Amino acid sequence: MDFKAGTILAFDKPLTWTSFGLVNKVRYLLCKHIGEKKLKVGHAGTLDPLATGVLIICTGKATKQIDTMQAKTKEYVATLQFGATTPSYDLETPVDATYPTEHITAESIAETLQSFVGAIEQVPPSFSACKIDGKRAYDLARQGKEVELKPKLLVIDEIELLQFSPQSMQATIRVVCSKGTYIRALARDIGRTLNSGAHLTALRRTRIGDYRVEDCHTLESFMEWLKALPSETA
Repeated sequence: MDFKAGTILAFDKPLTWTSFGLVNKVRYLLCKHIGEKKLKVGHAGTLDPLATGVLIICTGKATKQIDTMQAKTKEYVATLQFGATTPSYDLETPVDATYPTEHITAESIAETLQSFVGAIEQVPPSFSACKIDGKRAYDLARQGKEVELKPKLLVIDEIELLQFSPQSMQATIRVVCSKGTYIRALARDIGRTLNSGAHLTALRRTRIGDYRVEDCHTLESFMEWLKALPSETA
């Protein structure tokens, strides 16, 4: 295994970890394995700390393939809470408004989801890595400053309702989409279309291209796998 020449590794990112944090950990483990102080390592497609699932990590010369990896179709499974919104559209921030939900049914959700299939315009979340005058939107949002982002064109290939609880007003959906799709913003827009509000309570990326979450390394399995490889240290 030549990590300098370039490898593509698929990980199941743990909850609360940043994508950058996982890259740093993998870099540290690989440098220790090959006996080097430096190794080029990067990831293809950021996952929020509160999201889990597939994160592609490229090493060495394979980092040149990051753009190609990022462009691949992605699949997510997300849990939406209807009847309330948060500024970040997920659990990072507290609820800022509540809405009626009595009119929401499994049928109305399923019908609404189909209105998002195809090419759509989506305004990214204020709490996102998008840049405004050289500054990250989430930095401005956390400072309480108003953030205005322009809508972006993206494609939703598939979207379906997997489960809905009328008691908790939570729905689990599966989404297959293009690069640049914010599932948090999709939750916001689904809530608005249903004349209510919604935010994410869970998000899992289950696929990037042909890389599926069930085939990914966990951090623990990667460490065991690395131990089983012949040591490259001098």
